[in-house]
Formats: sequence, structure tokens, C-alpha cells
Amino acid sequence: MSRLYIGLVVLFSFAACVLLPTRVSALRLGGSLSNSNNLTISGNVYYGDGNQAAAHVMVQLQDTAGETRLQDETNDSGGFEFQRLGGGTYTLMVDVQGYQRVAASLNLSYMPEKSVVIRLRALSDEKETAAASSVSAHELSMPEKARERISAGKKKLYAEKNAQGALEDFRSALAAAPGYYEACYQVGMAYLSLGRRDDAEASFRKSIELSGDRYSEAEVGLGTLMLDRRDFAQGEKAVRRGVELNPDYWLGQYELGRALLNLDRVAEALQAADQAKSLAPSAAIVYRLLSNIHLRQKDYPALLADIDSYIKLDPDSAAGIRAKQLREQVIQKLDTAEATTAAEKTP
Repeated sequence: MSRLYIGLVVLFSFAACVLLPTRVSALRLGGSLSNSNNLTISGNVYYGDGNQAAAHVMVQLQDTAGETRLQDETNDSGGFEFQRLGGGTYTLMVDVQGYQRVAASLNLSYMPEKSVVIRLRALSDEKETAAASSVSAHELSMPEKARERISAGKKKLYAEKNAQGALEDFRSALAAAPGYYEACYQVGMAYLSLGRRDDAEASFRKSIELSGDRYSEAEVGLGTLMLDRRDFAQGEKAVRRGVELNPDYWLGQYELGRALLNLDRVAEALQAADQAKSLAPSAAIVYRLLSNIHLRQKDYPALLADIDSYIKLDPDSAAGIRAKQLREQVIQKLDTAEATTAAEKTP
């Protein structure tokens, strides 16, 4: 086994084992982003389930009071971006004549950049929309008191790092609305940050039960816990169900890729990882996964591109500094391979 391979495994293999949802990982790493003023929300708007870009559509960014802070017109690819934002919760509003109004809530308290895909549904389309839309409708049907407790709990968990206080709020929401499966999922998230993994798993399972097996985030949360204890077959099954419910949930695609890699289904893992990258191009952990996959495939040019992307997103952490060192080893290996190939071709 080469020094290069061993070094890359040291850098990236820990990421393949960190199977908790990103929000909990951020909590454990510490450092709330709520006081930062250099955060970004970006994404793309599409018509329906295909890849038809919604060009020149206005996207509004609203604060928690419902006031429009910024607005941006999508480009020819349907892309938009809001920069220099502070931490906290925002709502993206898209209202296009002939299509259902979209209101997507995002929390920047635990990620420096958020990437989102917005899909516009025709008003005449009476089919069930994507899982995110049905979830939003379900939450709006919950009592206002319960929704207020959820909002307060999320702030405590993700911004203030007060998991115990958040747990009390989420339990209060469930008491007010026993069918509030989103609240049950948040109970699980709070348990995770408290290190109570068995309780977290029970909460995720209860959330799935309450939703009638229709809540993507709980399915993915349950699957990550299974993967963490190396139950790869069952973990892959649970995560895949979450992806089926919401193909645009980037964390689900990411976890599916990691499950498939552990099952030695490398080509399928690459497909899922590429999908996660398209949905969340600024999530550094996605490039860690891609690095593991390309390392397994011995695709060193692609591996080098993964490392470069990772360094760009996470340059100053211990892993980022190590990635810079390993980048030089990859370059040396590529140079050696090219020299060997040239020598073999010399008559």
C-alpha cells in the first residue's frame, strides 16, 4: 500500500464514518455561525421535476419577521445568490403567475453556505408535490403554539448550542400536537447532540411511524445511525427511502453515496455523490466522499480536483492543512505516472 494511499485514508476516512446529519456534526465541531456576516445562500429554480431552468424569475429573501431583505433575479440557468448574510433563519419566496407559491425556510446558523433547489409546480397539477412541499403543508396544519415551540427549539439547538433547552421545547411541541412528526425528528436531533444515540434512533423511528413512512429527514437520520454502527445493508435501505421521498435532499444523496461505498458499489456511490455535489456544491464533506470514491477507483486526476475543491472550502482546519500536503503527493504520483508512460513509449 502506497504512502499516498495511506495518507489520504488518514485525511478522508474519518469523514466516511461520520454518519450523523450535518447539523449535529456542526454542533459537535462547535463554533456557531450566528455572529458571522459573510454567509451565503445560493441555488437554482426549475420548472417541475426536470432540468428546465426558470430564468429571470424574482427570488425574495425574507427575515424571520417576514420582511424582504434582498431580492435577486435568476440568470439564464435559473441561478441566484445572496451574499454577506448574518447567521439565522431566512425564507426564500418565489411567486410566479400560474405556479404554486414557494416558501423555503433555511437556517444559516450551522453552515457557512446553503445551496437549495426550488421547483415550481403548475397550479393545474393536482398530483402530490415533492416531500418538502407536503411537509410544509403538514407543519402549517399544526397548532400555532406547537410551531412556536419548534422555532424556539431550533434556535436553541442550532444557534445557541443549548440541546437540553431545545429538547424541552420539542417535547412541549409534541405534547401540544402528538402527530407533529417533524417535532419528533427534532427530538432525535437534540438527543444526538446530547450523545443519547439510542433515544435518537427511537425518536427517528417514531417520526417515521407518525408520518406514515413519508418523512425524508427522519428516514435519512435513522439510516445514518445504522451506517454508524456498520449496519450498511439496513442503513442503505433507510437512506434510500429518504432519497425516494425527496431526491433534492442533498444530505440524503450524500449519505446514500457513503452507504454504497461501504457496500463496495463504487459506481453507484459515485452517482449519488455527484448528485449531492450538484445540490450542495459548497458542502466540503461532499468532496471528502468524492475523494474516497476516486481514491478507490485510482482516478488520481479526479482525486486531485476533489482535494482542490475541498481546500477551497475548508482551507484552515487541520484536515484542510493536511489536504494541502497530500495534494503535493498526488501531483508527484501523477508526474511519476506520466514519466513512466513516456518512458514505456520511448523506442
